[in-house]
Amino acid sequence: MGELLFEIGTEEIPSDYQEEALREFKRLAESRFKEQRIGIGEGFETYGTPRRLVLIGRNVAAKQEDAVQEITGPPKRAAYDEEGNPTKAALGFAKKQGVPIEELECRETPKGEYLFVRRRIEGKPTLDVLPEILPSLVAEIPWPKSMRWGSLGFSFVRPVHWILALFEGKVIPFETAGVQSGNRTRGHRFMSPEAVEVSGLEDYFQKTRERYVLIDPGERSRIIREAVASAAGTVSGIPGEDPELLATVTNMVEWPTAICGGFDRSFLSLPEPVLITAMKKHQKYFSVRDPEGRLLPNFVAVNNTRVRDKKVVRKGLERVLRARLADADFFFKEDRKRPLISRLEDLKQVIYQADLGTSYAKIQRFTRLAEYLAQRFVPDKIDEIRTAAKLCKCDLETEMVMEFTSLQGVMGKEYARLEGYPEEICTAIHEHYLPDRAGGDLPTTAVGAAVGTADRMDTITGCFAVGLEPTGAADPFALRRHALAIIRILEKFGWELSLTDFITRSTALLKEEIDFDEGAVSAKVTDFFRERYRQMMLRSDFKTDLVEAVISADFDIISQLRARIEQLDRFVSQSGEFESLVLTVKRVTNILKKESEIHPVDPALFKEKCETALWDAYQSVKDDVLRNMEGKNYFEALNLMAGLRKPVDDLFEGVEILTGEEPRLRNNRVGLLQELSRFFSRMADFSKFGI
Repeated sequence: MGELLFEIGTEEIPSDYQEEALREFKRLAESRFKEQRIGIGEGFETYGTPRRLVLIGRNVAAKQEDAVQEITGPPKRAAYDEEGNPTKAALGFAKKQGVPIEELECRETPKGEYLFVRRRIEGKPTLDVLPEILPSLVAEIPWPKSMRWGSLGFSFVRPVHWILALFEGKVIPFETAGVQSGNRTRGHRFMSPEAVEVSGLEDYFQKTRERYVLIDPGERSRIIREAVASAAGTVSGIPGEDPELLATVTNMVEWPTAICGGFDRSFLSLPEPVLITAMKKHQKYFSVRDPEGRLLPNFVAVNNTRVRDKKVVRKGLERVLRARLADADFFFKEDRKRPLISRLEDLKQVIYQADLGTSYAKIQRFTRLAEYLAQRFVPDKIDEIRTAAKLCKCDLETEMVMEFTSLQGVMGKEYARLEGYPEEICTAIHEHYLPDRAGGDLPTTAVGAAVGTADRMDTITGCFAVGLEPTGAADPFALRRHALAIIRILEKFGWELSLTDFITRSTALLKEEIDFDEGAVSAKVTDFFRERYRQMMLRSDFKTDLVEAVISADFDIISQLRARIEQLDRFVSQSGEFESLVLTVKRVTNILKKESEIHPVDPALFKEKCETALWDAYQSVKDDVLRNMEGKNYFEALNLMAGLRKPVDDLFEGVEILTGEEPRLRNNRVGLLQELSRFFSRMADFSKFGI
């Protein structure tokens, strides 16, 4: 086993690209080494800074594992004559593969009997294979945006300046991105920029640290957290908890140091979100609070170099922030000169999307959609929902949000609160944007949930109506995130909303303004939601057949689906009746595959006792099953369904379903099975289970 050290040195990589890049770097490496039959012990480690991506393998096999290759030859009928002697086809195949004719094997395949030869392939030394693997890793790391430089056709996130590639201390020779691999790394860009030779892992760790580079993001994060807390302590403060900012800063520095600065106390009259955003978004400063949680007129900045003169550095940091806060103060005062609702008219001049009209038109549509939700689920909140819907986009036309775009919704909430609107409406203006990212916080109020759900549905149906559907590579309107947000909100609030009806109402409102095929768009949007729900549940570790069985049978009331999947999963694992129920359902549905006509059931036409017994058994459990399903007690409903196994088996043993006797008897039996099939399918599509 040997040590692998692979470092890609670059220009500064954007901080929000690095975490995903390191995950993919590791995944790709482990996949490629597995394909090449090279053992990697416990796997790879990846590290990164703004200027380098590092892959480390501590127990990489010295050579590939041997492999056995199976090669298919001619069919047996062409390989041997009637006396069993090999023909030219067999002899030629053996000669081509370099094996005696006696080593050829004959095997049965779906196409008949064919000759095979097994050939052992000896593994190559790992050092000979690595020059093929490593360049491909560099090329395949995915990036949100890449660039090309010089005359090279190579694409990467930033220009590559050096490549360090060692296996057991030996250079792995290759060239990629116009750079030849070698045994040199570089230190900190400003404090130790010269190249330095390294001989292995321990030497690399030591020399990078000596040259002011901490390659481990986890170590840098810990040091930053401690340094920021220490700096804030100089003013008896505590830094604000901000994991997102901590992650960003960690990926912006190689040798972090922290310094505390301050700003004029008069700026504390600005809303807290404005102060924090001005510090965080533009300057990457940490806010500081006193032990009681009040914001202090201070901040902590993280530098990428050692600070020689703190006074000079602090003065520069404060000067930049002072300008930002002065701008924010001006914008805040200007915005307060007009009521928030007055900006609704301004949105008539703002194009939301060329084919979908103005932002004002969009607000009118989703306000009506939100009113529909209010009437269904929170009729006592319809006035609040109507008001919140009309106000929720007005802050987009404020000076503050134009300058600090991340404050959309936040400033609307602040301005509405200052104007005396009820707190529920103020909160809803902000919360209608929630969740603002995958796995983010959901709205806490029904008002915010209704407005946000309506807004998102209008966005989804509108984009599908004008052909702006997501592709594998692009989703510029974040429709996947919007659909998942709607699903999560409906689950949280337990609204038993018909998705079909909701989509239809949204497309109908849109149809009043633009022309499109409502039926086709509604079907596409429904399929889109089904796929997003399927992916969400699979990420929750539910088995594919389980999820498919439920959403294929019924995908309309989203708030019911999770309980159905969970209880079906429980039935699968805890009940001994699962397999027999699946087989029973399949037995019923298989015989109906060619029956396109629906037949009614007339109990008076039953001829055999087994027919009557099955009908009576079905009638005795039907209402209880439906009652349990309405009460979301799906586990009990499944147990009741499973009780029909014996009478179904008795029917198949007692009569010929598709008998040639009197057509009325045949059709009545078919109708009985059709009734049962519809009954079972109300719970799940049991054909999705591979039993």
